[in-house]
Amino acid sequence: MTTWVWIGGLVAAIVVLGGLFLLATANRLDRLHVRTDAGWAALDAALARRAVVARAAAAILGDEELRALAERAERAPRPDREAEESELTLRLARVDRAALPAPLAEELTDAEHRVVIARRVHNDAVRDTLHLRRRRKVRYFGLAGTARLPEYFEIAEPEL
Repeated sequence: MTTWVWIGGLVAAIVVLGGLFLLATANRLDRLHVRTDAGWAALDAALARRAVVARAAAAILGDEELRALAERAERAPRPDREAEESELTLRLARVDRAALPAPLAEELTDAEHRVVIARRVHNDAVRDTLHLRRRRKVRYFGLAGTARLPEYFEIAEPEL
């Protein structure tokens, strides 16, 4: 009889510890999804800032193509955003910074740097989230819930 009590206690302890382990994993996954969402928000803000600065540069240079690209990139829906932002990046690389007022040229360079950093932070968060979501325990126990898979954001990077 005491052997059965001891075995029952051991099984209960294993179940409780396993449950705590799964709970900790689910919490980590939730934090990673929050980090991915925050990374996207920062990237979206950096892209919007760059578009505003690009439109200001286009106004000074009288460059209608640059203005149109900046507006299209800013208004593009998420599935088309990568292509539009890449086009804007490549077009901004051809802008003559010497023709811009120094503060605006510095602002444009700063906006481009911030986009690069924000994209890397976002993609790092996506990589970490996807890595944890691929683990068996997450898949078998459905720890990801109904959260959709995060996606990388790949655009051309300027020569900085």
